[in-house]
Amino acid sequence: MCPQAFLDVPAPAKLNLFLHVTGRRPDGYHLLQSAFTLIDWCDTLHFERNASGRLHRIDLGPPLPDEDLCIKAARRLREFSGTPQGVDITIEKHIPSGAGLGGGSSDAASTLIALNRLWGLHYPRKVLLDLALELGADVPFFVGGHNAWVEGIGEILSPLTLPTSTFVVLKPPASIPTAAIFSNPLLPRNTKTTTIAAFLEQPTGFGSNDLQACAEQHSPEVSQAIRLLSSFGSFARMSGSGSAVFVQIKDPSQEALEAQKQLLVTLPSDWTHRVCQSLVAHPLRHWVDDNNKFQGNLSGFPV
Repeated sequence: MCPQAFLDVPAPAKLNLFLHVTGRRPDGYHLLQSAFTLIDWCDTLHFERNASGRLHRIDLGPPLPDEDLCIKAARRLREFSGTPQGVDITIEKHIPSGAGLGGGSSDAASTLIALNRLWGLHYPRKVLLDLALELGADVPFFVGGHNAWVEGIGEILSPLTLPTSTFVVLKPPASIPTAAIFSNPLLPRNTKTTTIAAFLEQPTGFGSNDLQACAEQHSPEVSQAIRLLSSFGSFARMSGSGSAVFVQIKDPSQEALEAQKQLLVTLPSDWTHRVCQSLVAHPLRHWVDDNNKFQGNLSGFPV
């Protein structure tokens, strides 16, 4: 019997530890290489099944667009499955938008995963990955469930085992349109491809973010954030297409964290910051399996 609701479903953010643009397809999509790590900065979603077929979203924070990725994910899964069921989705946004942290994509992935169970569909991960790619380039990563080496346009995923790390993440108020970055003529599009082995030799500070210079040109606040975080550790850089920047801190002791927090409180009130821990795997990893069987705690977060 399917549960009536899942409450407190997490949707974690991600960081691009590096991001290279290696080419461009004839259809205009850019080819990328990146290493994604999940972090414990999460949105929280609540799902309540209804039999009316209605797809309804309730925003507990600032209103999202009517056709946000959660609604698109729910609609696509319902169309694909043919189920007549509906859902009421309540979203508590904590991950800042326009940050390059993948908040909207993560919400969509958690929606696919949760509704796959709530509606009793039980599709294997491969099906959800195919649907995720239709929604956006970052959505398959969150459905995949692991930290990952990402290639292609975001659809080629290789699981990565990464050491647990502590990051300071800083988001200035500017939101940078992704389209503006990828259409910038100064964007490099021929960075030499690299390998997982080369990355794992020195994951901290590996490579660069090829989008960063274009983002700094668009918003000086990105440069300001990078300068500030560079005082915490080497290799401060932007995540995704920005405008959030991050740094892996050299000293994760409590005293060091408190000193960093004291420095960050001097920021203007419209800047957002957080000290984050990396995650070994997605919190919903066990909710779906490639063998079409759920693993782990099947109770999840239901009521």
